[in-house]
Amino acid sequence: MSAGQPSGFALWQLGFRPFYLLASAFAALSIGLWAVQFAGWLPMAYLQGPLWHAHEMLFGFMLAVIVGFLFTAGRNWSGRPTPTGLPLAALAALWVAGRILVLTPFAWTAALVNAAFPLASALALAVPLVSARNRRNYFFIGLLLLLSAAALAFHLSALGVIAMPAWIGIQLALDLLLFILAVMGGRVIPMFTNNGVAGANATRQPLVERAALGSVLALLLVDASGLPPVAVAAVALAAALVHLVRWLLWRPWKTLDNTLVLVLQLAYAWVPVHLALRALASHGWVSPSLATHALTVGAAGGLIIGMMVRTARGHTARVLRADQVDTACFVLVLLAALVRILVPLLAPSQTVTAVLVSAVFWTGGFGLYALRYWPVLTRPRLDGKPG
Repeated sequence: MSAGQPSGFALWQLGFRPFYLLASAFAALSIGLWAVQFAGWLPMAYLQGPLWHAHEMLFGFMLAVIVGFLFTAGRNWSGRPTPTGLPLAALAALWVAGRILVLTPFAWTAALVNAAFPLASALALAVPLVSARNRRNYFFIGLLLLLSAAALAFHLSALGVIAMPAWIGIQLALDLLLFILAVMGGRVIPMFTNNGVAGANATRQPLVERAALGSVLALLLVDASGLPPVAVAAVALAAALVHLVRWLLWRPWKTLDNTLVLVLQLAYAWVPVHLALRALASHGWVSPSLATHALTVGAAGGLIIGMMVRTARGHTARVLRADQVDTACFVLVLLAALVRILVPLLAPSQTVTAVLVSAVFWTGGFGLYALRYWPVLTRPRLDGKPG
């Protein structure tokens, strides 16, 4: 696109643009709504309480970011175009419809639309990857298909069609999210560390890498098989140790002077914390909610805000350096994680207060991103190139 064209068209030039903007605005709005509902001030029409919150964070916010990232990266991986223009706008509209429908009594329509979005996204990603025979990344197509199946299973359970607790669909989606974070974190964090910090020497040991990804898949299989808590604890604890070793090999202490890399390193540190808390939660020693939020607020939230800033800057021809607003976004999301995990862990009686304060930090971080990057994401690249 040339710099002379209307800026509104730029929004539909590459997947990260609409989906990062929608996801950040929705992250701020939905957590604000959840905090109000958590305090007992707001009822919901179809999905109630924690089910709505969990569904919207996984199949709404995080899935939008994943799709935006994959459409953007998929073009680089394959050298072929991913959805732009009207097809991209249609996918964004499908995602928006899913967010609205779960607030209405139209439960079946909500189920079909929310299962259709990751399915349509998988097919859209498959076109360039298969055309280019980019087999290394085919598994991302499979992951989107699995997320579609998890979304459908969740809704069918909530509707009483299948005899399975709705939370099983949520847990399987969380395990898939963990696997996606582990794969992408392993690819980009050591690379960005070495590219951004002279002499960092972040390393990837093949044995550790295989063990890290394998342990996450093992945990997914344990959850899907319904094995007893002792099996969950054993696998989760082993995975926590492997991911801790993996993170230390990336030399996180070398990144203190590079905020764009440091935010990713700090976010990944929540992965072994999440896995350790899962091991403890399987025996009832801590609340399972702490493990869940270590993954979703700490790891996913931190990696997402870090990558959204980096992608928005890099793919719009801006300098890859965090400014004060970017840093404020990072700090607010980190504070949201610390408050949401540490306060209930140390003072369970203050859980409600912790949730509300964490929601304020989270809403502030992602709301600030949406405001800061609205003009960036809706305008052409500074160098006039497409995308």
